[in-house]
Amino acid sequence: MFQAPVSTPMACTGGPLSALDAELLIVPWFQGDTIDAVAGLDAATGGEFARALTSKEFQAKPYELFFTAITDMSWRARRVAIIGGGSGERGSDLIRRLATAAGLAARQRYVARAAFAVRGQGDAGDLAQAVAEGLTLAEFYGGSYKTEDPPPAAVPSWTVAAFETGDGAQAVAAVARGRILGECSNLARELSNEPGNTLTPREFAKRATALAGEAGVKTEILDEVQIEKLGMGLLLGVARGSAEPPRLMVFRYDPPGAPATPVLGLVGKGVTFDTGGISIKPAEKMEQMKDDMAGGAAVACAMRAIALLKAPMRVIGIVPTTENMPGGKAIKPGDVLKSASGKTVEVINTDAEGRLILGDGLWYARQLGATHLVDVATLTGAVVVALGKVTTGIFGAPDEWVERVRTVGNRAGDRMWPLPLFDDYKDQIKSDIADLLNTGGRAAGSITAALFLKAFVDDVPWVHLDIAGTAWSDESKPYLPKGPSGVAVRTLAALAFEKF
Repeated sequence: MFQAPVSTPMACTGGPLSALDAELLIVPWFQGDTIDAVAGLDAATGGEFARALTSKEFQAKPYELFFTAITDMSWRARRVAIIGGGSGERGSDLIRRLATAAGLAARQRYVARAAFAVRGQGDAGDLAQAVAEGLTLAEFYGGSYKTEDPPPAAVPSWTVAAFETGDGAQAVAAVARGRILGECSNLARELSNEPGNTLTPREFAKRATALAGEAGVKTEILDEVQIEKLGMGLLLGVARGSAEPPRLMVFRYDPPGAPATPVLGLVGKGVTFDTGGISIKPAEKMEQMKDDMAGGAAVACAMRAIALLKAPMRVIGIVPTTENMPGGKAIKPGDVLKSASGKTVEVINTDAEGRLILGDGLWYARQLGATHLVDVATLTGAVVVALGKVTTGIFGAPDEWVERVRTVGNRAGDRMWPLPLFDDYKDQIKSDIADLLNTGGRAAGSITAALFLKAFVDDVPWVHLDIAGTAWSDESKPYLPKGPSGVAVRTLAALAFEKF
């Protein structure tokens, strides 16, 4: 039975920095800070920090690190790492990234006990939570299949110094919340990092439902027979080319005393490997298509976080999962599939498969009672052309719901930018022989894909998050190593605490 790894505790404390018991004390420093911005810090280093600032050895550029010894024996920490925060905004998004960058640096130096001093602008609880999330994100290791490299450094024992005086209950709760959200993001990254030969649809369903189930979420896995009884011709059509059968994961979180409405419905794309099918992809970078289930991983791990954090509203999660392979029974360009909603789809490109399985998934979430929908998918290369690798595309209706999700996402550290869904684009997905085409061509590709999904939600408030650019980092950044990012987990979990 698959189980999530047991985490180490994360402490939260207050009082003077001199009292922190740690091998390494991490302090954010911003351009424009005066030397006494953190009381006693320069004196504790014997003036070494002031010297580094004066000589411009340390300029507080974003993610710049300066290490020096603490010579004042009245301080319990023996070394300090000062991390630059630049001259811009000092909100929770930056603090989260600074914590991750510093946490990665601490691990590279085999630090066993590290403390992070919370500094920034905004709500103290939000900042403390962001630090906890960032330090936890630094724990992810993507090389689990390496046999010759030395093992990674053990995860340090973290302490968050979040308050100086008074009652720290808010900060303690914020750190505990951030720890859970960071861990669930890492679990989604682990799933996305698994190769396609180990994470088949059946194995994905087994692991994902175990992660959510052990947190108290009711889970169900529907097999191909049950999927066929539901009439999900789009999901079954995509699965036809693979020897691996599809699965449909169903998650239900129904806390005691929760009102009948609203019911948040989360739907994630779960293609465990995407060759493109008959419309096969180029060989270059096809190996990265193991992460085409990142949206499904985000939904499953968000459901876990929602239950652990005891969200007050009912939440339904749906993850259709399959491979997209070019087998002898695979769907072909020109084929017509019938969805569970009754709509028919002419398949023009078998590599536009994610929207097909999401169409059936969105329909089923509505059947189970979802009143507000959010789907998450590595859906289109077009969104990468539009927004690059740093911003998620957000689509939907009505505008109020889109803006609500966008605001929550930006606060959670998942940057989003809205793209239009004007009716003029609908002509691109009109079929001569069926209700819809599964692709509208290259022009406005991410928009026409979203319009295809909109056909399966009717008038239910709905948002589509296209994470094709943000689910995977092609190059290492100070706050994000190369590999899966865990995008959208924190956003989806936070939505379960909103009032709408």
